[in-house]
Amino acid sequence: VLRSPFAILGIFCGGVAVVDFIIIFERAQGRLLIQYPKRQIGMQISQAESSHLPLKLNTAGVIPPIFASSLLLLPLTVANFSAGKGPDWFNAIVAFLGHGQPLFLILYAALIVFFCFFYTSIQFNPKDTAENLKNSGGFILGIRPVDQTAEYLDRHLPLLTDLGAGYIF
Repeated sequence: VLRSPFAILGIFCGGVAVVDFIIIFERAQGRLLIQYPKRQIGMQISQAESSHLPLKLNTAGVIPPIFASSLLLLPLTVANFSAGKGPDWFNAIVAFLGHGQPLFLILYAALIVFFCFFYTSIQFNPKDTAENLKNSGGFILGIRPVDQTAEYLDRHLPLLTDLGAGYIF
């Protein structure tokens, strides 16, 4: 029973802090500086410009926990249909995969990390992004267009995905 105004205020402030953290992390992005050279259009010469390529920290969104929980709940669903009349080895697996069991938590964390990387690799293609940058005349300073740009993006995207997977877990 919370009757103290300080306890209620503490819970409220904690809730606001959690919501703020979630908003900040969902909007967070790594920015790569993109340069565009001078261009001549007709008689006019446009200035060289710079821009940013935003790479979200949480590219996968909430898909990894959904997929991970779906895969872990599959044996429990099958066990519920068989009403515990399955083989002993299957009942043992179901017992180890119960909610809150250590094996469940370890597999859940591993599946979240796996699906973060898997979904990010499907959703973001560094080769296509490098090709689009080249077609629009953009480049990353000190890095050659297309192949080296794709390799650069391939090196930096897992670092961001690590942060995103840690946040989701």
